[in-house]
Amino acid sequence: MSYSATMESPIGPLLLTCNDSGLTSLQMGARAEHEQDHPLLQQARRQLEEYFAGERTEFTLPLVPQGTEFQRAVWQQLCAIPFAETASYGQVAARVGRPKASRAVGAANGANPIAIIVPCHRVIGANGSLTGFGGGLQRKQWLLQHEREHDRP
Repeated sequence: MSYSATMESPIGPLLLTCNDSGLTSLQMGARAEHEQDHPLLQQARRQLEEYFAGERTEFTLPLVPQGTEFQRAVWQQLCAIPFAETASYGQVAARVGRPKASRAVGAANGANPIAIIVPCHRVIGANGSLTGFGGGLQRKQWLLQHEREHDRP
């Protein structure tokens, strides 16, 4: 069974979905057609509210994103990028053992179903440019600036 809920955020509505095992997606700019609440969704909303308030730098939610083995490896590496830091597509490719696969990393990054919590916004171009982001470059810039402003030494 799948459950969904919408929450408002500083970057617009967020659509959260889960099953009994964990969070399955977070989509920016979308809303649930039929809300079916679940304790995991309540926990996700609470942690996201803390993140947006600058009180949380890590998420502790069970995640069950659907993807290929390579995509899941990339998403796992995204979660290893510390709060308020960035990595290039090439750096992520090297970390998954495929140093020449930066384009494939970009595709996996774009397919990330759990935005923000699996921090695909922290991946940037090798020259430091903000490149591609499913939620739009304005949201990516907002998230990176938010993290820089709330980074604790």
